[in-house]
Amino acid sequence: MNNKKHQKPGNRKPGNASQFDLMIIGGGVTGLAAAMYAGRLHLKTLVLGSTTGSEMPIGGTITLTEIVENYPGFLRTSGPELAEQMRNHAEDYSEYVAIREERVVDVQQICETSCFAVITEKHQYSAKTIIFATGTQWRKLDIKGAEEFENRGVQYCALCDGPLYRDQAVAIIGGSDTAVKEALLLAKYAKKVFVIYRGEKLRAEPVNAKRIENEPKIEVICCTHVVEIRGNKVVESIVMDKAYKGEKEMKVDGVFGAIGNIPLSHLAKKLDVNTNDKQEIIIDHRDSSTNIPGVFAAGDVTDKEFKQIATGAAEGVLAAYSAYKYVNENEFVCIFYDEQYR
Repeated sequence: MNNKKHQKPGNRKPGNASQFDLMIIGGGVTGLAAAMYAGRLHLKTLVLGSTTGSEMPIGGTITLTEIVENYPGFLRTSGPELAEQMRNHAEDYSEYVAIREERVVDVQQICETSCFAVITEKHQYSAKTIIFATGTQWRKLDIKGAEEFENRGVQYCALCDGPLYRDQAVAIIGGSDTAVKEALLLAKYAKKVFVIYRGEKLRAEPVNAKRIENEPKIEVICCTHVVEIRGNKVVESIVMDKAYKGEKEMKVDGVFGAIGNIPLSHLAKKLDVNTNDKQEIIIDHRDSSTNIPGVFAAGDVTDKEFKQIATGAAEGVLAAYSAYKYVNENEFVCIFYDEQYR
């Protein structure tokens, strides 16, 4: 829809305002989907795409995915292309929606009957509602040598760093569908890819399980733990708890971790939002609300079991609609209490 057809709000454009109906913290697919729908609902909305503990750009982790085949309406697209289209869709409502790459460092509730303060490294804003769409970060390998050789052979993103290992041997530690997709991508560059998993069978989607079986460069080693990463200035080998072809030490040039993610819920905790033992934000799955009125959450940071691009986008839309209802059903006193940030 052309922006000129949108009804203009009665106050300043969101790009120039400090007070908002809705603050979306997190600029991945979930946050962008929420922003798009908030714009359709005429909520003055600000998306802040960087949070403490995350270096993800606007678009989030999907920008690190080479091929996307499980998003409705697209037989196949790339992660960066999908993220760009979602951002463009949200920015089509630019009279209501602003997107900024600012790092959020703190959130506060100004008072029980008022709004929320969201503080970045550059500014402070107030908002009637908040959606946490902060996602997750990679879980680091807890193996001797992993920290020592990080970025010197120990990596966590095949799309980012795979080309560095052209015609070399690499190992992936993990057995999830993500690990399998990383292995398939690395096989385009490396001469050999070892997938080392502590379980008995990889937990990949059937289509990816079939692909890895048909890729001659990939070898799966199950029921095995990597106990040490060795090298001099860079990674040179790994040590396993079980012998492979008669040896526990295997020569590799790189090690990629794919052992899951950690929810970025630390900002939500500052508002006393409830989380579970996995640090996921607990939400009402009917409306994405949390235990704090006016605070919603969606996507990978929540306690929903099934986490995909499509479900994250849908949850973002639901959270935006719930925020819209909350704004229209309540009265607010949004006080901008710290002049130094104006």
